[in-house]
Amino acid sequence: MHTAKDLFSYRKHWAARFGTATFLPTSLDEMADLGWDACDIIIVTGDAYVDHPSFGMAIVGRMLEAQGFRVGIIAQPDWQSAEPFQVLGRPRLFFGITGGNMDSMVNRYTSDRRLRSDDAYTPGGIGGLRPDRSVIVYSQRVREAYADVAVVIGGIEASLRRIAHFDYWSEKIRRSVLLDARADLLVFGNGERQIVEIAHRLAGGQAITELTDIRGTAFVRRATMTDWIEIDSTHLDTPGALNPPIDPYAMAPTNTATAPANTATAPASESGVAIIPLRSVRAAREVRNADRARSVIRLPAWEAVCADPILYAHASRILHLESNPGNARAMVQRHGDTDVWLNPPPIPLTTPELDKVYELSYQRVPHPSYGTAKIPAYEMIRYSISIQRGCFGGCTFCSITEHEGRIIQNRSEDSVIREIEQIRDHVPGFTGVISDLGGPTANMYRIACKSPEIEAACRRPSCVYPGICPNLNTDHTPLLSLYRRARKLPGVKKVLIASGVRYDLAVESPEYVKELATHHVGGYLKIAPEAIGDGPLSKMMKPGVGTYYRFKQLFDKYSLAAGKEQYLIPYFIAAHPGTTDDDMLELALWLKQNGFRADQVQAFLPSPMATATAMYHSGKNPLKRVGPDTENVHIPKGLRARRLHKAFLRYHDANNWPMLRAALKRMGRSDLIGPAAHQLIPAWQPHGTGQTADGRRRPGDFLTQHTGLPPAAGTEQNHNGPRPAKRPQRNPQLPTRGPNQRPKV
Repeated sequence: MHTAKDLFSYRKHWAARFGTATFLPTSLDEMADLGWDACDIIIVTGDAYVDHPSFGMAIVGRMLEAQGFRVGIIAQPDWQSAEPFQVLGRPRLFFGITGGNMDSMVNRYTSDRRLRSDDAYTPGGIGGLRPDRSVIVYSQRVREAYADVAVVIGGIEASLRRIAHFDYWSEKIRRSVLLDARADLLVFGNGERQIVEIAHRLAGGQAITELTDIRGTAFVRRATMTDWIEIDSTHLDTPGALNPPIDPYAMAPTNTATAPANTATAPASESGVAIIPLRSVRAAREVRNADRARSVIRLPAWEAVCADPILYAHASRILHLESNPGNARAMVQRHGDTDVWLNPPPIPLTTPELDKVYELSYQRVPHPSYGTAKIPAYEMIRYSISIQRGCFGGCTFCSITEHEGRIIQNRSEDSVIREIEQIRDHVPGFTGVISDLGGPTANMYRIACKSPEIEAACRRPSCVYPGICPNLNTDHTPLLSLYRRARKLPGVKKVLIASGVRYDLAVESPEYVKELATHHVGGYLKIAPEAIGDGPLSKMMKPGVGTYYRFKQLFDKYSLAAGKEQYLIPYFIAAHPGTTDDDMLELALWLKQNGFRADQVQAFLPSPMATATAMYHSGKNPLKRVGPDTENVHIPKGLRARRLHKAFLRYHDANNWPMLRAALKRMGRSDLIGPAAHQLIPAWQPHGTGQTADGRRRPGDFLTQHTGLPPAAGTEQNHNGPRPAKRPQRNPQLPTRGPNQRPKV
């Protein structure tokens, strides 16, 4: 079992004598008020500075402050020049660069690559205050401002782009962000352990080029590492070429070779791609368990994965197989004449460590410089509490596992209760309602493998797919205890659960479902089946719809017993790899049969490093060994296909009916066009509705009842289009039902 030094056992840096800052300074005047002549570390972030433990820059800043370092914040700087990056002067140790709580490209663009007009992490929700690829731009500006200062990049944007990765917005394979940012170190995953060790070692006089042994970091090197056993990743899985049938490695029969100093002088394959022979390669079976600590896996080079999608899928699979901190090995990937070296993932935080991290001296409000401006992301989470980190679900479209890991890190019950009391007593505007107790999921708190030894050796991507692992302890008792204690606190009227409930786990504990339905739902509970067809579900690694029905049966039973009218609101993803038009039609019919109308539709967005993104790019299924014979995956690519899949989810929107009619005729399902209850859409079209040639909606009728009849007379115009006069419009996100009728599912 791997162990790590306790986060709070380091000897504090000398600057601890300055004490704790009310807010980490964002200007020279604030630094002067604290008595500082310089910052030890400056954090540059793409988000507004909110001193709350749901914001990464606040956690890292307060964590470093607790170690005795002077930390400043530069939030959302103007990136057009280097001057805004000089507002706090030169840091003594390093700049820490993060794009913020979201990848900047996901933050700035929709899944259809349209520029968003807003930004939830900016005062006033204003868009445009961060650049595309923020980590790269910020790092380059810092280099312009102070060429000789160390630069460490981190956060989810750096974490998910640590190796060669498919970039959806440019439709190409980009290099590791470490190279494009010209940074010294990259921190991936939750970064407390790494950033604290980096700070203390730099403060102790070490050069940043010497910090090559810190777990959860990546760095660049050109020299060969000595005393390491290098394993070619193709000895773990054996990929093959996609087009044409060439060997992208040109592997020699011997186990050793010398890499050329530069790819320009390397021999070329028939496709013209430079071939970089491998050094000191041994078959994986030749490496003893005792040698694992000094074994490194060589992934296919950036040039190779650019040329061959199968090699990209292979590299993605290896990366995910080497994600368990209990058994992961280091990895290395060639980019031209440079190696990007990835150390194994960080050791998860213990409960006492996580408690202390979340109980640092946060003010739990935005920096005063923002005045009365609202920051939407803060407004959403200001009364919520994180009780755990990580997710062992392994959903292929999700980036939580790649970033936080699949081993659940838990806070203690006492720590959570103390934070609720802190919110109750000190956060402005608290009305007695805790908006969420959760994390990446609502109900993985204190759930783990029954055996630490098995957990440390496991290489499964999911603990709950295709079924719940028999080694997984699914006991919800600790979570029930936390819920009951939280809602009994004086001054707390309601404790809601807003994080996603993993319902395949919840059905293992009917008592949990009863507690949830009886006390912690505000009328509607959002859950995420994502799909109902076996094809897409198998590519998502999500449970079948039968599990949803079992959960709904329990939820309805206990809601009725509690005398409450409550409903499940299911979320679905459009255009996910493995989803055909027939799958989306089946889902649309299911939605209509059960009375659901989606107000907003989530389309699959291929985020960097996700397994589903490897499917999207390669058309292969990397959940199995990747090669020419690997299962082909249907990919709904292109704007037309993606819009059609979204239209199926919004079958009730008259603007989508022309597209759906054309699709149903093409699919041989014209029988579903008409006014009958079993049919999907009517044959008539309300005036002014439909879509223009570029796919944009025309303003027009928005029908609130799916009657199959033309809109009634007596409508009044407003900014949302016509609606029935003197009658409130039904929320289209909620189930359609009569006065005393529960939706049929």
